[in-house]
Amino acid sequence: MSLVELIARADERGLAAAGLACSDRCVTLLGGDDETLRPLWGTLMEDSDTARWGDLVAVVRDKLEGAAGDQDGGPGAAPEESAVAEAVALARRMLDTAPDRRTGAELREWADACSVAALRIHRLLDPAQDPEDVDARRAGRTEGMPPLAAAELRRQVTVLELLAEHGAQGLRRALEVSTEGRRVLRAAVSRRARTA
Repeated sequence: MSLVELIARADERGLAAAGLACSDRCVTLLGGDDETLRPLWGTLMEDSDTARWGDLVAVVRDKLEGAAGDQDGGPGAAPEESAVAEAVALARRMLDTAPDRRTGAELREWADACSVAALRIHRLLDPAQDPEDVDARRAGRTEGMPPLAAAELRRQVTVLELLAEHGAQGLRRALEVSTEGRRVLRAAVSRRARTA
């Protein structure tokens, strides 16, 4: 099943986990660490804990406000700097657009937008070029996909499958997948900085 189909079929917990996992893998671009989004993951354990979601999102936004904001990426910037600056902006947008409530159509829109943004971030930071657009990749056309972006696509699919199959019991493994992805992205950013 394609990523687009998995998002379309996901329940509210699955959508929240999908959007949160994408944000969590990319939070390192904003100066976040393994614990930054952990309280939000905790709210997904209980259906009754949806009310705290909005408050915790606001706390995370405040904590990361202005972080990594010194990435210029302006007209005179080198291509590497521009790519990193764009990746930072996409990561920031994921958090800025997180819905205040963990329910409803806004949650599905956010999960979908986070999926696109996370894939774009990984494409920007992957040294290899991708001949296909992000929508084609999300729809299942994965042949010839660059390795960094391909791994991100697999992680997104895995998180949605875990939540679809196991519900709240799949959250621990989904968090592990996200943590692994965050470390891979952090390494990719470091490698890019060394070669710039």
